[in-house]
Amino acid sequence: MASKSEISWKRTTEDGQKLQVYAKHIGNQWKFFVRDRRYDQWQAVEEPPLDDWMELLDAIQRRINRRLARPEEEGHIKKMIYERFPDAEI
Repeated sequence: MASKSEISWKRTTEDGQKLQVYAKHIGNQWKFFVRDRRYDQWQAVEEPPLDDWMELLDAIQRRINRRLARPEEEGHIKKMIYERFPDAEI
């Protein structure tokens, strides 16, 4: 069972490879991890792409609506996105 501080999803890379992704909230940071298949080892992602950050933001917004996350967390994630991707439209 995943902890409440973990959010996971699946995505496909540009070359068609399917990946499982999860983000874990540790302290005041979000750490991202990926793997190819179910029994592969999770690999840490140092610089997650904008798509992963947007998926995380979407998941947090849905959790806020269900009262599973604090509303200020959305602002924290948006700030992190702006710092890493200044040209991103949110």
